[in-house]
Amino acid sequence: MNWLGAAGMLSGNAIAAMTPLVFAAMGGLFTELAGMLNIALEGLILVGAFFAIVAASVTHSLLAGFIAGSLAAMTLAWVYGAATIRLKANIFVTGLAANIFASGLTVVLSNQWFGTKGVIALKAPELTRPFAGALGGIPFLGQVLFSHDIIAYLSWLCVLATWILIHNTSAGIRMRATGANPEAVAASGFKPDAYRLLAIVLSGLFCGMAGASLSLPLAAYVPNMSAGRGWIALVAIYLGARKPGRIALACFVFALAESYSNYAQGLLRIPSEFMLAIPYAATLIALVAGSMAERARRGNR
Repeated sequence: MNWLGAAGMLSGNAIAAMTPLVFAAMGGLFTELAGMLNIALEGLILVGAFFAIVAASVTHSLLAGFIAGSLAAMTLAWVYGAATIRLKANIFVTGLAANIFASGLTVVLSNQWFGTKGVIALKAPELTRPFAGALGGIPFLGQVLFSHDIIAYLSWLCVLATWILIHNTSAGIRMRATGANPEAVAASGFKPDAYRLLAIVLSGLFCGMAGASLSLPLAAYVPNMSAGRGWIALVAIYLGARKPGRIALACFVFALAESYSNYAQGLLRIPSEFMLAIPYAATLIALVAGSMAERARRGNR
């Protein structure tokens, strides 16, 4: 394989791998803008992945699976938000509880419905790749831009929709105002808690999509298949300075590290455990570098 083909393959795989990260990061962005750090992203992704593949297998409809995964994650997000905002529970404790609950719930339901606590392989329709036939053969660009399934393209639209929502709608503007100055929002006659809860529910919607983008292409649910993507999404939000486009770019960088780790396993004589740790090491390095850069900017002011 020539260098152009290798670069196209790595970049194309990274685009595919960034799909769940983009969905989750856009979801986490809403709560971040509303003034809350949502550490329940991991659990919301798991719930979305589980119910998406179960619904798709029962209905034989990818759309039904996608909707079911999103609704399930939104329901858990609403419970999490209600406990945090209405009952005034500690947001970090409830976030950890949501993650633990999601992990346990999927195992229990998997055992009850399918008789296994491991991988659930189910029959689900195959995702379409709308541009693979006509444009997929273009050198480099075909692999990078036109070889993906429809959910990947939906994640790109999600970035645009998020930008429009937070900058060009009254709900988005008030949500950002809630994070910046909740007293001013209250003085204007609006309820900051209502916009905080809206932000958490929206994070559930997008994390449900992230989960569906993991399980539906595989036609299977794997326990803990979120594999830290919720935490990586939080780092992407930080590195992207809470701007949708920059966050998507950060997600691509992390996904590229994951793509390279998978590619290099067959080429380098290095223990596979080390190669699999590359995406997480890249996340840690990026977090430290971002923190140092932020301190330097503050020092120059």
